[in-house]
Amino acid sequence: MAIGRQLLPVFKEKLSVLYVERAVIERDLHSVAAFTDDGKTQAPIAGVALLMLGPGANLTHAAMSQLVKEDCLVAWVGEEGVRTYAYGFGGPRSSANLVRQAKLATDPEQRTAVARKMYEKRFKQPISPEHSIDQIRGMEGARVRAAYRKLADQYGIEWEGRDYDQADWHDASPVNRALSAANACLYGVCCAAILALGYSPGLGFVHTGNQLSLAYDMADLYKLDLSVPVAFEQAAQGEHLLERRVRHAMRDAFKESRFLQKIVADLDELLGEQEE
Repeated sequence: MAIGRQLLPVFKEKLSVLYVERAVIERDLHSVAAFTDDGKTQAPIAGVALLMLGPGANLTHAAMSQLVKEDCLVAWVGEEGVRTYAYGFGGPRSSANLVRQAKLATDPEQRTAVARKMYEKRFKQPISPEHSIDQIRGMEGARVRAAYRKLADQYGIEWEGRDYDQADWHDASPVNRALSAANACLYGVCCAAILALGYSPGLGFVHTGNQLSLAYDMADLYKLDLSVPVAFEQAAQGEHLLERRVRHAMRDAFKESRFLQKIVADLDELLGEQEE
């Protein structure tokens, strides 16, 4: 039974990620607006799945109330949208999906079965039952490293591996900064979809021990087709406004790929009640 699809006809039509910093977010009629020294900017939250609040952003109580009514996830993030500190999401939700997720996550056999299905979605083909989860992790690591190397060669970027220090953000290479910015957008939208369907982001199947474990699980299904190519493409164009260009490119990629529709369907397939 695809409960998520029944609950989310409006959410699946949302398209955008919006990042705001150094502004006051206030309710403005039936929406919200960002106020700065330069004036007011209207935010079309009816079509926004995720509002990312960066340094210096202040959100009023009335604005948050309106965001909740529009089923818009709010994330408090670090500079340029990287490093998430907290999420806010409201509205009534059925607990049916959460109960089923908890049962799957706490039963070792069912949890392993879900993890295997997630890996099969990454590989886009069945995986032999003879392969253990540890063996599959090794295969996935090799696949990801090869994808990074291929994109680096394609865009003429020097690639020395995934490496950056959150405490010294601007010391990282442009491509690593672009990857972090793109992945932050992807994690946020995955988390928005998970919460909107009534699941918990913290109950993962491949990732564990983190409040965003399921968001990381789901994001890994799409990284090599979405955030990683966007990051390499934008990094190849130079450092000017790099993180901002990455966020805009991710927003366009979400729209063009009809990403929210896809993740809703994938969550239903992976965690939904199975037809007999």
